[in-house]
Amino acid sequence: MGKQVHKILSFGGKIAFETHLAPMLRLQGEAHEIAFDLQVGDADKIPVIGNAKEKRGLNGEHLFTRLTLFKATERLKFERSLVEARARAEERFKNEHAQLELRDQFIAVLGHDLRNPLAAIAAGTWILERHAEGDERTSTVIREMRGSLARANGLIDDVLDFARGRLGTGIPLDYSNKDSLADVLRHVVQEITAVAVDVEIDCALADLEAVDCDTHRIGQLVSNLLSNAVRYGDLSKPILLEAGVEGDEFHLAVVNQGEPIPEAAREKLFMPFQRGEVSNREKGLGLGLFIVREIAQAHGGEMQVLSDRSETRFQLSMPRTLTPST
Repeated sequence: MGKQVHKILSFGGKIAFETHLAPMLRLQGEAHEIAFDLQVGDADKIPVIGNAKEKRGLNGEHLFTRLTLFKATERLKFERSLVEARARAEERFKNEHAQLELRDQFIAVLGHDLRNPLAAIAAGTWILERHAEGDERTSTVIREMRGSLARANGLIDDVLDFARGRLGTGIPLDYSNKDSLADVLRHVVQEITAVAVDVEIDCALADLEAVDCDTHRIGQLVSNLLSNAVRYGDLSKPILLEAGVEGDEFHLAVVNQGEPIPEAAREKLFMPFQRGEVSNREKGLGLGLFIVREIAQAHGGEMQVLSDRSETRFQLSMPRTLTPST
């Protein structure tokens, strides 16, 4: 009691008073929520929050200053705990991100290195085939082995594309290939119907010569969408593949009949490792639609899915021309 304010301020409190509270009083006549410490004895400090208001006369002369202090020990503890919690959360996020990146790098390396032993097995099947002429049982086993190899290579391709997407490099595009986009799409349809012999796929392809894209990647996108339609659609009704150009936009859609996709499932359709209910034999990694979206985005486009009782439509919209960045 009876002491001047400066006499009860800590060293840091005096600095806060002179650099924050006093200038604000002079500029705007009041100051709020200024934190500083009061010095009690030689060692103890009391953290406080100060509000101040200055009153001046008509000629600008100083009349009085009212300073209100609130003990802020608990508040400062709470604020410090928030800062510490934020630091811990940021550190945890960094560690988890580093672990995820390491995992994706491992997947990429593993997928790449698996190609060599599979190539050796494939070469072995060709040698076995030459010695199996006339042996129907051996030829059947070799065909089964090649089917399994093709499936394994397809899974490796999906894993590598997934790893590229996760590592931030994205799906690589090659615009140098000048194969006709329409021919590539028709070839994809032939591949699908060769495997799913009971499926009818109708094509409605407009003139696509003006579309500038990586034709093999767009073929991969359509292959994934058609495979998805075969797995989940009503196969008693034809699947429709349509593609065309409208102004500067290229549009492509795969449409099937059947049960609509629930709205909750639609929100996660393009996320990795999401699968619908199929038989164990048909189960993949759940990367097909994730790769579809990555290919669309690599072309500067986007995917949409519309599903109701009448049809399920996966639709790609992208610029008709795009100069590759790499």
